This record gives sequence, C-alpha cells and structure tokens, in this order.
Amino acid sequence: MTHDPATGADLPAAAAAQHPLPAGPHDQPPAGLRARLAGARLYLCTDARRSRGDLAEFLDAVLAAGVDIVQLREKGLEAREELALLEVFADACRRHGRLLAVNDRADVALAAGADVLHLGQDDLPVPVARRVLGPGPLIGRSSHSPAQADAAAAEPGTDYFCAGPVWVTPTKPGRPAAGLDLLTHVARGKPARPWFAIGGIDLARLDDVLAAGATRVVVVRAITEARDPAAAARAFASRLRTPAPAARPVP
Repeated sequence: MTHDPATGADLPAAAAAQHPLPAGPHDQPPAGLRARLAGARLYLCTDARRSRGDLAEFLDAVLAAGVDIVQLREKGLEAREELALLEVFADACRRHGRLLAVNDRADVALAAGADVLHLGQDDLPVPVARRVLGPGPLIGRSSHSPAQADAAAAEPGTDYFCAGPVWVTPTKPGRPAAGLDLLTHVARGKPARPWFAIGGIDLARLDDVLAAGATRVVVVRAITEARDPAAAARAFASRLRTPAPAARPVP
C-alpha cells in the first residue's frame, strides 16, 4: 500500500502509479545532486565482498581512484543486513564525495540516506518511488531495448537511465545482449538526461562503447574481480575523461 499525502488514504501501488502527485519543484532532487550526477562517468556495482573481507578498504581504494557512483548489488539480503552494509558504503562515499546508490528498494534507499535509487523495469513505478523517497534522492531506470530506452529518456521523474546489457553478462543471467546498436540508438536521440552503458564492459571493450556514443558506463567484474581494483578504476576513469574516438557510423 502507498500513502496518499493529498487525501490521507492508502492506495495500492497500481492506483498510485495511475494517480501520481502533480510534479513540482518540491518533487525534484536538489540541484547539487543533479550536478554531481551530470559529472559522473564511472558507476560501480559490487557485492559486499564477503569472501575477501575487504569491503571498506576496497571502497576507499576505488572511490579514490575515480568511481563516481557505487551501488551495493547483492540479492536476497534482509533489510537490516542491507542497511548495515550500506553504512559502510555511506561512510566511504562521504569521505570521498561520491554518490551512494541503492538497487530496487525505495524503503532501504530512504532509510540509508542514499543519493540514488536505481529501478529495474519490473520494480516500483517512478511516481510511487518518489512518494516513498520524498524529493531528495535521484532515481535511475534500467532499459534493455530501443523502446525501453526511449521511454526511460522521457519518463517524468527519472533522472538518468542505463542501456544494456551491451554484452551477455553473468550478473544478468538469461538476459540477451542488446549490443552496441542500442548505444548508437540512444546516442542518436541525444537524451537530455545522463545515461550509462552497462553489461559486460571491460577495458578492452571500452573504446567500442565510447565509439558507439556512450560517455558513461556501469562496471561490475572489470573492477570487482581485478587483481588491482584501484588501478582498474583509475584506468576506466582516465579513459572516460579523454576525448572519445570517432563515433560509429549510423546505419
């Protein structure tokens, strides 16, 4: 159920999605968060690194090396456990002036004081998430096809979106690759809001991603599984902030 502050009534999520509150300045994230998002190039998703036991050290290293946004992505966590882990993430983000993202759960994002909530195609509708969050955090959306990307680029209340997976990745089992053509499609549309390429992106593939027109990427294994995660993050950050190669020809 979702509480309707206008009437005091509780609405099912579907009804709330059909009757969103009118948009206004009070519904918008602060300008400072938007500016930091606009400057972000490297978005990292990582688990809690339980097998290594080095979460705090890892976060300090990669955030210092150039990661702009970091998200805890680990399925099956109870809210209390996720919030405890997010305290570690939040402390590191404060130290380095980076953005903290929470995946899927608006309630957890609110409780953790996150800067960003990222929603998949099957997660809460954006108007419902905004009711839960209030005006503070940014909201992102996943997209996996040209039609979904076009919708995310125009969706009211969405602050950024991701396009992919560009290549098949074990972090999204069963999801087919969208390919570089999806990135070319999005870039050709010149969306007004920031967008990130995602899915199977490593340093060897980064130039192809940039040539397709993306200027921001989401990375998982290329940093989390690197022998030296800080060096990998530094290499990504450096390449993302140098002039892009010539764009791929538009078919």
